Amino acid sequence: MTSGDRLTAAEAAARLGVKPATLYAYVSRGLLGRERAPGRRTSTFDPAEVERLTRRGGRRGRRPAGELVVESALTAIEGGALWYRGLPVTGLAATRTFEEVAEWLWRGRFPGPTRWRAGPAALAAGRRAQAALPEGALPLERLQVIAAALAAGDHLRLELHPDAVAAAGRALIAGLAGCLPRLGRPPAPDAGIAARLWSCLSPLEPGPALLAVLDAALVLLADHELAASTVAARVAASVRADPYAVAAAGLATLSGSLHGGASLAVEALLAEIEQPGLALRQAKMRAGRVLGERLRRGERLRGLGHPLYPDGDPRAAHLLARLRRAAGGSPRLAVVEALLDATRRRGLPPPNVDLALAALGHVAEMTRGSGEAIFAVARVAGWLAHALEEYERATPIRLRAVYTGPPPSSPA
Repeated sequence: MTSGDRLTAAEAAARLGVKPATLYAYVSRGLLGRERAPGRRTSTFDPAEVERLTRRGGRRGRRPAGELVVESALTAIEGGALWYRGLPVTGLAATRTFEEVAEWLWRGRFPGPTRWRAGPAALAAGRRAQAALPEGALPLERLQVIAAALAAGDHLRLELHPDAVAAAGRALIAGLAGCLPRLGRPPAPDAGIAARLWSCLSPLEPGPALLAVLDAALVLLADHELAASTVAARVAASVRADPYAVAAAGLATLSGSLHGGASLAVEALLAEIEQPGLALRQAKMRAGRVLGERLRRGERLRGLGHPLYPDGDPRAAHLLARLRRAAGGSPRLAVVEALLDATRRRGLPPPNVDLALAALGHVAEMTRGSGEAIFAVARVAGWLAHALEEYERATPIRLRAVYTGPPPSSPA
Protein backbone atom coordinates (compact mmCIF):
# COMPACT_ATOMS: atom_id res chain seq x y z
CA MET A 1 0.00 0.00 0.00
CA THR A 2 1.05 3.61 -0.54
CA SER A 3 0.96 6.24 2.19
CA GLY A 4 -2.56 6.87 3.43
CA ASP A 5 -3.55 3.34 2.31
CA ARG A 6 -4.17 4.51 -1.25
CA LEU A 7 -3.66 2.01 -4.05
CA THR A 8 -1.01 2.12 -6.71
CA ALA A 9 -2.11 1.71 -10.33
CA ALA A 10 -0.97 -1.91 -10.31
CA GLU A 11 -2.91 -2.64 -7.10
CA ALA A 12 -6.07 -0.93 -8.36
CA ALA A 13 -5.89 -2.80 -11.68
CA ALA A 14 -5.44 -6.09 -9.83
CA ARG A 15 -8.51 -5.47 -7.65
CA LEU A 16 -10.59 -4.68 -10.71
CA GLY A 17 -9.21 -7.62 -12.62
CA VAL A 18 -8.08 -5.50 -15.58
CA LYS A 19 -4.85 -4.37 -17.18
CA PRO A 20 -3.37 -0.92 -16.36
CA ALA A 21 -4.45 0.38 -19.81
CA THR A 22 -8.07 -0.45 -18.95
CA LEU A 23 -7.68 1.19 -15.54
CA TYR A 24 -6.70 4.46 -17.22
CA ALA A 25 -9.56 4.05 -19.67
CA TYR A 26 -11.85 4.14 -16.60
CA VAL A 27 -10.08 7.33 -15.48
CA SER A 28 -10.37 9.04 -18.88
CA ARG A 29 -14.12 8.32 -18.94
CA GLY A 30 -14.73 9.71 -15.48
CA LEU A 31 -15.53 6.34 -13.90
CA LEU A 32 -12.59 6.45 -11.51
CA GLY A 33 -10.71 9.30 -9.84
CA ARG A 34 -7.01 9.45 -9.09
CA GLU A 35 -4.40 11.60 -7.39
CA ARG A 36 -0.88 12.35 -8.55
CA ALA A 37 1.93 13.20 -6.16
CA PRO A 38 3.48 16.65 -6.84
CA GLY A 39 6.32 16.37 -9.34
CA ARG A 40 5.69 12.67 -10.00
CA ARG A 41 4.04 10.81 -12.88
CA THR A 42 2.61 8.00 -10.72
CA SER A 43 -1.06 7.93 -9.76
CA THR A 44 -2.79 6.60 -6.66
CA PHE A 45 -6.39 5.49 -6.21
CA ASP A 46 -8.97 5.49 -3.42
CA PRO A 47 -9.59 1.84 -2.42
CA ALA A 48 -13.24 2.59 -1.54
CA GLU A 49 -13.85 4.07 -4.99
CA VAL A 50 -12.17 1.07 -6.61
CA GLU A 51 -14.39 -1.24 -4.58
CA ARG A 52 -17.54 0.63 -5.65
CA LEU A 53 -16.51 0.30 -9.30
CA THR A 54 -15.89 -3.40 -8.75
CA ARG A 55 -19.42 -3.83 -7.36
CA ARG A 56 -20.85 -1.91 -10.34
CA GLY A 57 -19.28 -4.40 -12.69
CA GLY A 58 -15.78 -3.08 -13.33
CA ARG A 59 -14.24 -6.54 -13.24
CA ARG A 60 -13.28 -8.23 -16.46
CA GLY A 61 -16.38 -9.37 -18.29
CA ARG A 62 -18.78 -7.26 -16.16
CA ARG A 63 -18.70 -3.65 -17.35
CA PRO A 64 -20.57 -0.63 -16.01
CA ALA A 65 -23.83 0.05 -17.85
CA GLY A 66 -23.28 1.97 -21.07
CA GLU A 67 -19.51 1.59 -20.97
CA LEU A 68 -17.53 -0.35 -23.56
CA VAL A 69 -14.02 -1.23 -22.40
CA VAL A 70 -11.60 -2.96 -24.75
CA GLU A 71 -8.12 -3.94 -23.67
CA SER A 72 -5.56 -2.70 -26.18
CA ALA A 73 -1.78 -2.34 -26.36
CA LEU A 74 -1.92 0.49 -28.88
CA THR A 75 -2.73 3.92 -27.44
CA ALA A 76 -2.75 5.46 -23.99
CA ILE A 77 -4.21 8.84 -23.03
CA GLU A 78 -3.10 9.74 -19.55
CA GLY A 79 -2.10 12.90 -17.72
CA GLY A 80 -2.93 15.12 -20.69
CA ALA A 81 -0.58 13.26 -23.03
CA LEU A 82 -0.93 10.67 -25.79
CA TRP A 83 1.27 7.63 -26.48
CA TYR A 84 1.45 5.06 -29.28
CA ARG A 85 2.74 1.75 -27.92
CA GLY A 86 4.50 3.57 -25.09
CA LEU A 87 6.10 6.34 -27.20
CA PRO A 88 4.87 9.95 -26.89
CA VAL A 89 3.00 10.96 -30.02
CA THR A 90 4.49 14.45 -30.12
CA GLY A 91 7.97 12.93 -30.10
CA LEU A 92 6.97 10.61 -32.94
CA ALA A 93 5.55 13.54 -34.91
CA ALA A 94 8.85 15.37 -34.54
CA THR A 95 11.14 12.49 -35.51
CA ARG A 96 9.24 9.89 -37.57
CA THR A 97 7.31 9.87 -40.83
CA PHE A 98 3.67 8.86 -41.03
CA GLU A 99 4.62 5.63 -42.80
CA GLU A 100 7.01 4.70 -39.99
CA VAL A 101 4.42 5.42 -37.32
CA ALA A 102 1.80 3.35 -39.14
CA GLU A 103 4.21 0.40 -39.15
CA TRP A 104 4.87 0.99 -35.44
CA LEU A 105 1.14 0.82 -34.71
CA TRP A 106 0.67 -2.30 -36.84
CA ARG A 107 3.76 -4.29 -35.93
CA GLY A 108 5.36 -2.65 -32.90
CA ARG A 109 8.60 -1.95 -34.76
CA PHE A 110 10.13 0.49 -37.24
CA PRO A 111 11.05 -1.56 -40.31
CA GLY A 112 13.26 -0.48 -43.18
CA PRO A 113 11.78 1.10 -46.31
CA THR A 114 8.47 -0.50 -47.32
CA ARG A 115 6.47 -0.27 -50.51
CA TRP A 116 3.43 2.02 -50.20
CA ARG A 117 1.80 1.58 -53.59
CA ALA A 118 -1.61 0.66 -54.95
CA GLY A 119 -1.66 -1.31 -58.20
CA PRO A 120 -2.38 0.47 -61.51
CA ALA A 121 -5.74 -1.29 -61.92
CA ALA A 122 -6.81 -0.36 -58.38
CA LEU A 123 -5.81 3.28 -58.92
CA ALA A 124 -7.71 3.40 -62.20
CA ALA A 125 -10.84 1.94 -60.56
CA GLY A 126 -10.63 4.36 -57.62
CA ARG A 127 -10.20 7.38 -59.88
CA ARG A 128 -13.11 6.36 -62.09
CA ALA A 129 -15.35 5.79 -59.08
CA GLN A 130 -14.72 9.17 -57.46
CA ALA A 131 -14.90 10.96 -60.83
CA ALA A 132 -18.55 9.90 -61.09
CA LEU A 133 -19.46 11.99 -58.02
CA PRO A 134 -20.89 15.52 -58.36
CA GLU A 135 -18.30 18.25 -58.83
CA GLY A 136 -18.90 19.70 -55.38
CA ALA A 137 -18.39 16.42 -53.50
CA LEU A 138 -16.11 16.81 -50.48
CA PRO A 139 -12.80 14.91 -50.29
CA LEU A 140 -14.11 12.64 -47.52
CA GLU A 141 -17.08 11.66 -49.68
CA ARG A 142 -14.66 10.80 -52.46
CA LEU A 143 -12.50 8.76 -50.08
CA GLN A 144 -15.49 6.64 -49.08
CA VAL A 145 -16.14 5.76 -52.74
CA ILE A 146 -12.44 5.20 -53.45
CA ALA A 147 -12.11 2.75 -50.55
CA ALA A 148 -14.95 0.62 -51.92
CA ALA A 149 -13.42 0.60 -55.41
CA LEU A 150 -10.00 -0.37 -54.07
CA ALA A 151 -11.57 -3.23 -52.09
CA ALA A 152 -13.27 -4.65 -55.16
CA GLY A 153 -9.91 -4.91 -56.91
CA ASP A 154 -8.08 -6.72 -54.09
CA HIS A 155 -8.97 -10.39 -54.44
CA LEU A 156 -6.80 -11.34 -51.43
CA ARG A 157 -8.44 -8.88 -49.04
CA LEU A 158 -9.90 -11.68 -46.90
CA GLU A 159 -6.44 -12.95 -45.96
CA LEU A 160 -6.12 -11.71 -42.37
CA HIS A 161 -2.57 -12.76 -41.54
CA PRO A 162 -0.77 -9.74 -39.98
CA ASP A 163 1.63 -9.39 -42.91
CA ALA A 164 -1.25 -9.45 -45.38
CA VAL A 165 -3.22 -6.87 -43.37
CA ALA A 166 -0.19 -4.56 -43.25
CA ALA A 167 0.28 -4.93 -47.01
CA ALA A 168 -3.41 -4.15 -47.58
CA GLY A 169 -3.07 -1.12 -45.31
CA ARG A 170 -0.17 0.28 -47.32
CA ALA A 171 -2.03 -0.24 -50.60
CA LEU A 172 -5.27 1.21 -49.21
CA ILE A 173 -3.67 4.37 -47.79
CA ALA A 174 -1.60 4.87 -50.93
CA GLY A 175 -4.73 4.40 -53.04
CA LEU A 176 -6.74 6.89 -50.99
CA ALA A 177 -3.99 9.50 -51.37
CA GLY A 178 -3.51 8.71 -55.06
CA CYS A 179 -7.08 8.65 -56.35
CA LEU A 180 -8.34 12.07 -55.25
CA PRO A 181 -8.45 14.71 -58.01
CA ARG A 182 -5.06 16.37 -58.46
CA LEU A 183 -4.93 20.10 -57.66
CA GLY A 184 -1.20 20.65 -57.77
CA ARG A 185 1.88 19.31 -59.52
CA PRO A 186 2.15 15.51 -59.37
CA PRO A 187 4.63 14.40 -56.69
CA ALA A 188 7.77 12.42 -57.42
CA PRO A 189 7.22 8.65 -57.86
CA ASP A 190 8.98 7.92 -54.56
CA ALA A 191 7.18 10.69 -52.61
CA GLY A 192 5.66 9.91 -49.22
CA ILE A 193 1.99 9.84 -48.39
CA ALA A 194 2.06 13.46 -47.17
CA ALA A 195 3.37 14.73 -50.53
CA ARG A 196 0.85 12.66 -52.48
CA LEU A 197 -2.00 13.92 -50.33
CA TRP A 198 -0.82 17.54 -50.53
CA SER A 199 -0.99 17.55 -54.33
CA CYS A 200 -4.66 16.49 -54.09
CA LEU A 201 -5.66 19.08 -51.51
CA SER A 202 -3.70 22.23 -52.36
CA PRO A 203 -2.72 23.94 -55.64
CA LEU A 204 0.37 25.42 -53.97
CA GLU A 205 3.87 24.03 -54.30
CA PRO A 206 4.74 23.01 -50.72
CA GLY A 207 8.05 23.89 -49.15
CA PRO A 208 9.73 21.19 -47.05
CA ALA A 209 8.64 22.84 -43.79
CA LEU A 210 4.92 22.96 -44.64
CA LEU A 211 5.02 19.45 -46.06
CA ALA A 212 6.55 18.30 -42.77
CA VAL A 213 3.62 19.92 -40.92
CA LEU A 214 1.19 17.83 -42.96
CA ASP A 215 3.20 14.69 -42.26
CA ALA A 216 3.17 15.55 -38.53
CA ALA A 217 -0.61 15.98 -38.69
CA LEU A 218 -0.96 12.49 -40.15
CA VAL A 219 1.14 11.11 -37.28
CA LEU A 220 -0.81 12.98 -34.60
CA LEU A 221 -4.16 11.76 -35.97
CA ALA A 222 -3.24 8.14 -36.69
CA ASP A 223 -4.96 6.85 -33.55
CA HIS A 224 -6.81 8.12 -30.48
CA GLU A 225 -7.81 5.13 -28.38
CA LEU A 226 -11.53 4.23 -28.64
CA ALA A 227 -12.91 7.16 -30.60
CA ALA A 228 -16.30 6.48 -32.17
CA SER A 229 -14.90 5.56 -35.58
CA THR A 230 -12.41 3.19 -33.97
CA VAL A 231 -15.19 1.43 -32.08
CA ALA A 232 -17.01 0.97 -35.39
CA ALA A 233 -13.83 -0.36 -36.99
CA ARG A 234 -13.18 -2.78 -34.12
CA VAL A 235 -16.73 -4.10 -34.22
CA ALA A 236 -16.35 -4.78 -37.95
CA ALA A 237 -12.99 -6.48 -37.44
CA SER A 238 -14.34 -8.57 -34.56
CA VAL A 239 -16.63 -10.39 -37.00
CA ARG A 240 -13.74 -10.91 -39.46
CA ALA A 241 -14.59 -8.11 -41.87
CA ASP A 242 -11.65 -7.50 -44.24
CA PRO A 243 -9.34 -4.46 -43.82
CA TYR A 244 -11.15 -2.45 -46.51
CA ALA A 245 -14.51 -3.06 -44.83
CA VAL A 246 -12.97 -2.07 -41.49
CA ALA A 247 -11.81 1.20 -43.06
CA ALA A 248 -15.23 1.74 -44.64
CA ALA A 249 -16.90 1.38 -41.22
CA GLY A 250 -14.47 3.90 -39.78
CA LEU A 251 -14.91 6.34 -42.67
CA ALA A 252 -18.69 6.28 -42.32
CA THR A 253 -18.51 7.10 -38.61
CA LEU A 254 -15.72 9.66 -38.98
CA SER A 255 -17.95 11.82 -41.20
CA GLY A 256 -20.10 12.88 -38.24
CA SER A 257 -19.97 16.56 -37.30
CA LEU A 258 -19.00 15.64 -33.73
CA HIS A 259 -16.03 13.60 -34.95
CA GLY A 260 -13.87 14.08 -38.05
CA GLY A 261 -16.30 16.57 -39.56
CA ALA A 262 -15.63 19.18 -36.86
CA SER A 263 -12.76 20.77 -38.81
CA LEU A 264 -15.17 21.61 -41.64
CA ALA A 265 -16.99 24.07 -39.39
CA VAL A 266 -13.69 25.71 -38.38
CA GLU A 267 -12.71 26.05 -42.04
CA ALA A 268 -15.93 27.99 -42.63
CA LEU A 269 -15.22 30.19 -39.59
CA LEU A 270 -11.72 31.08 -40.85
CA ALA A 271 -13.06 31.81 -44.32
CA GLU A 272 -15.65 34.18 -42.83
CA ILE A 273 -13.00 36.05 -40.81
CA GLU A 274 -10.60 36.46 -43.71
CA GLN A 275 -10.68 39.59 -45.86
CA PRO A 276 -7.88 40.45 -48.30
CA GLY A 277 -5.51 43.14 -47.06
CA LEU A 278 -6.77 43.03 -43.47
CA ALA A 279 -4.11 44.01 -40.91
CA LEU A 280 -3.67 41.78 -37.86
CA ARG A 281 -5.34 44.30 -35.53
CA GLN A 282 -8.33 44.59 -37.86
CA ALA A 283 -8.43 40.80 -38.25
CA LYS A 284 -8.63 40.42 -34.47
CA MET A 285 -11.55 42.83 -34.32
CA ARG A 286 -13.32 41.02 -37.16
CA ALA A 287 -12.70 37.63 -35.51
CA GLY A 288 -14.38 38.90 -32.34
CA ARG A 289 -17.41 40.12 -34.31
CA VAL A 290 -17.72 36.86 -36.25
CA LEU A 291 -17.52 34.77 -33.07
CA GLY A 292 -20.05 37.01 -31.35
CA GLU A 293 -22.51 36.74 -34.22
CA ARG A 294 -22.29 32.96 -34.22
CA LEU A 295 -22.83 32.78 -30.47
CA ARG A 296 -25.76 35.16 -30.78
CA ARG A 297 -27.34 32.80 -33.30
CA GLY A 298 -26.94 29.97 -30.79
CA GLU A 299 -24.34 28.14 -32.86
CA ARG A 300 -21.85 25.83 -31.20
CA LEU A 301 -18.21 26.76 -31.79
CA ARG A 302 -16.19 23.80 -33.05
CA GLY A 303 -12.49 23.20 -32.61
CA LEU A 304 -12.28 24.23 -28.95
CA GLY A 305 -11.73 22.04 -25.89
CA HIS A 306 -11.49 18.28 -25.54
CA PRO A 307 -12.91 16.14 -22.71
CA LEU A 308 -9.73 14.03 -22.50
CA TYR A 309 -7.43 17.07 -22.40
CA PRO A 310 -8.82 19.60 -19.91
CA ASP A 311 -5.55 21.58 -20.01
CA GLY A 312 -5.35 21.63 -23.81
CA ASP A 313 -5.01 19.14 -26.66
CA PRO A 314 -1.27 18.37 -27.05
CA ARG A 315 -1.80 17.47 -30.71
CA ALA A 316 -3.14 20.96 -31.43
CA ALA A 317 -0.33 22.64 -29.52
CA HIS A 318 2.31 20.67 -31.45
CA LEU A 319 0.69 21.23 -34.84
CA LEU A 320 0.10 24.96 -34.33
CA ALA A 321 3.69 25.46 -33.14
CA ARG A 322 5.00 23.67 -36.23
CA LEU A 323 2.69 25.73 -38.46
CA ARG A 324 3.93 29.00 -36.95
CA ARG A 325 7.54 28.04 -37.62
CA ALA A 326 6.79 26.94 -41.18
CA ALA A 327 4.54 29.84 -42.22
CA GLY A 328 5.59 32.78 -40.05
CA GLY A 329 4.54 36.07 -41.63
CA SER A 330 1.80 34.50 -43.75
CA PRO A 331 -1.30 36.74 -43.92
CA ARG A 332 -3.44 33.60 -43.81
CA LEU A 333 -1.71 32.54 -40.59
CA ALA A 334 -2.61 35.98 -39.20
CA VAL A 335 -6.28 35.06 -39.62
CA VAL A 336 -5.70 31.91 -37.56
CA GLU A 337 -3.93 33.95 -34.87
CA ALA A 338 -6.83 36.42 -34.83
CA LEU A 339 -9.27 33.57 -34.18
CA LEU A 340 -7.09 32.13 -31.42
CA ASP A 341 -6.70 35.57 -29.83
CA ALA A 342 -10.47 36.09 -29.84
CA THR A 343 -11.10 32.74 -28.14
CA ARG A 344 -8.44 33.42 -25.48
CA ARG A 345 -9.77 36.89 -24.66
CA ARG A 346 -13.24 35.43 -24.11
CA GLY A 347 -11.96 32.66 -21.87
CA LEU A 348 -13.04 29.90 -24.24
CA PRO A 349 -11.41 26.45 -24.05
CA PRO A 350 -8.04 25.99 -25.78
CA PRO A 351 -7.93 24.80 -29.38
CA ASN A 352 -8.14 21.12 -30.22
CA VAL A 353 -6.72 19.23 -33.17
CA ASP A 354 -9.74 20.03 -35.37
CA LEU A 355 -8.93 23.74 -35.20
CA ALA A 356 -5.25 23.02 -35.85
CA LEU A 357 -6.19 20.95 -38.92
CA ALA A 358 -8.38 23.75 -40.26
CA ALA A 359 -5.54 26.20 -39.62
CA LEU A 360 -3.15 24.08 -41.70
CA GLY A 361 -5.70 23.89 -44.49
CA HIS A 362 -6.29 27.65 -44.39
CA VAL A 363 -2.60 28.56 -44.51
CA ALA A 364 -1.94 26.06 -47.31
CA GLU A 365 -4.99 27.23 -49.32
CA MET A 366 -6.35 23.69 -49.32
CA THR A 367 -9.71 22.81 -50.79
CA ARG A 368 -12.83 22.77 -48.62
CA GLY A 369 -13.04 19.63 -46.48
CA SER A 370 -9.29 18.98 -46.47
CA GLY A 371 -9.19 18.62 -42.69
CA GLU A 372 -11.62 15.71 -42.83
CA ALA A 373 -9.56 14.06 -45.56
CA ILE A 374 -6.29 14.36 -43.64
CA PHE A 375 -8.02 12.99 -40.55
CA ALA A 376 -9.46 10.06 -42.50
CA VAL A 377 -6.27 9.01 -44.30
CA ALA A 378 -4.32 9.19 -41.05
CA ARG A 379 -6.87 7.28 -39.00
CA VAL A 380 -6.93 4.34 -41.45
CA ALA A 381 -3.57 3.40 -39.92
CA GLY A 382 -5.08 3.30 -36.45
CA TRP A 383 -8.22 1.45 -37.50
CA LEU A 384 -6.14 -1.33 -39.04
CA ALA A 385 -3.96 -1.54 -35.93
CA HIS A 386 -7.10 -2.09 -33.88
CA ALA A 387 -8.34 -4.57 -36.48
CA LEU A 388 -5.16 -6.61 -36.06
CA GLU A 389 -5.89 -6.90 -32.33
CA GLU A 390 -9.45 -8.02 -33.05
CA TYR A 391 -8.34 -10.56 -35.66
CA GLU A 392 -6.03 -12.09 -33.06
CA ARG A 393 -8.76 -12.06 -30.41
CA ALA A 394 -11.29 -13.73 -32.76
CA THR A 395 -14.29 -12.97 -30.51
CA PRO A 396 -17.21 -10.91 -31.87
CA ILE A 397 -18.01 -7.73 -29.99
CA ARG A 398 -21.65 -8.08 -28.94
CA LEU A 399 -23.26 -5.21 -27.06
CA ARG A 400 -26.52 -5.67 -25.16
CA ALA A 401 -29.35 -3.17 -24.93
CA VAL A 402 -31.23 -2.26 -21.76
CA TYR A 403 -34.87 -2.51 -22.86
CA THR A 404 -36.97 0.49 -21.78
CA GLY A 405 -40.07 0.05 -23.97
CA PRO A 406 -43.53 -1.26 -23.02
CA PRO A 407 -43.65 -4.72 -21.41
CA PRO A 408 -43.62 -7.50 -24.00
CA SER A 409 -47.10 -8.91 -24.42
CA SER A 410 -48.18 -12.37 -25.45
CA PRO A 411 -49.71 -12.70 -28.92
CA ALA A 412 -53.51 -12.71 -28.83
